[in-house]
Amino acid sequence: MSILIKNIKELLQTRENNVTIVKGEDMKKLPTLKNAYVLIEHDTIVEYGKMEDIGDLQAEKIIDATGQIVMPAWCDSHTHIVYAGNREQEFVDRINGLSYEEIANRGGGILNSAEKLQNTSEDELYNQSAKRLMSVMKMGTGAIEIKSGYGLTLDAELKMLRVIKRLKQQFPAKVKSTFLGAHAFPKEFKDTPDAYVDLIINEMIPIIGKEQLANYIDVFCEKGYFNLEQTERIIKAGKAFNLVAKIHVNQFNAFGGIALGVKHDALSVDHLEEMNDEDIEALKGSNTIPVGLPSCSYFLSIPYTPARKIIDAGLPFALATDYNPGSTPSGNMNFVVSTACIKMKITPEEAINAATINGAYAMGISNMYGSICRGKKANIIITKPISSYNYIPYAFGDNLIDKVIVNGMIV
Repeated sequence: MSILIKNIKELLQTRENNVTIVKGEDMKKLPTLKNAYVLIEHDTIVEYGKMEDIGDLQAEKIIDATGQIVMPAWCDSHTHIVYAGNREQEFVDRINGLSYEEIANRGGGILNSAEKLQNTSEDELYNQSAKRLMSVMKMGTGAIEIKSGYGLTLDAELKMLRVIKRLKQQFPAKVKSTFLGAHAFPKEFKDTPDAYVDLIINEMIPIIGKEQLANYIDVFCEKGYFNLEQTERIIKAGKAFNLVAKIHVNQFNAFGGIALGVKHDALSVDHLEEMNDEDIEALKGSNTIPVGLPSCSYFLSIPYTPARKIIDAGLPFALATDYNPGSTPSGNMNFVVSTACIKMKITPEEAINAATINGAYAMGISNMYGSICRGKKANIIITKPISSYNYIPYAFGDNLIDKVIVNGMIV
């Protein structure tokens, strides 16, 4: 099917050349065209430009975008949307004064989700997750990374990864899969944590690698979870099966996880609520992109990633939701972009770059996603009529989306 979107008030993130990442000062620049059009053929952007140059272009479907903003769909590079049930009681517990760590120490948190998931059938897990994926697509997400990590046994982790594979096959959104068996230590390994690391390395990774169930490998590198030595062992084991690292680091403590990720050429280091000057220096000159998760900071009332400091140091920066049942039960990238502007003090241009082209880079797909570029996949947001793109983060509580096109299809 061909789709022609015309009379666009402003077309965002237009790239004549296939830029795959933006850094530092360049993040302040958001190339746009006013009074523009975009032509889609099947699943691909084949042409765009100013209305004065549209000529006699035709398509099977014409969309008049008068007064509307058109831009690339969001690229959400960090989610945990495959989970069972919810953790709403823990939400109430936090209101009543318990910390995230206290809830985890009494059997809540990740271990709570793991127990629920282990007792949920694969089909039911798929059905719950499919509803979440459809919901975030309607909110403008066209590409998404999904992690395992609520299984914590070989069978349950494989179940999660099979569900992610089914989502990848059944939905038009671009889906990338990450193995996060190292999300927490199961109860039975509380006193023998290295034995669980051995299980991940010797049993889980070889099967996942052989069956090609994941693109990436992740570790929750944090005090009370996986230490630097354990994290490094797992990353190295994953690398042997072509699983590229994407690591949870610096959520509550800064103790060298970022430098470790850079050392092993991690694609991204995510969370980063706690950072020091050494962390910034470690990222300079690397191919590793820092990823902030402002919805998590909002929900848990913890510090926000110092995005301003990261960008001002000349580094790239990406935004993602961290959609999960415990610390971020929302996959709304529109809210993420708004929160980044409001709480991280980055500009709308920087936030949009972080949630589109740099989000795609953090998933390893920015060669085909994240910008309006001829030959890239047609993942597009059409807003309702609004005054400017600044209104997107400004009106943080409004639904500003009129239509979403994913892989050339209106969802």
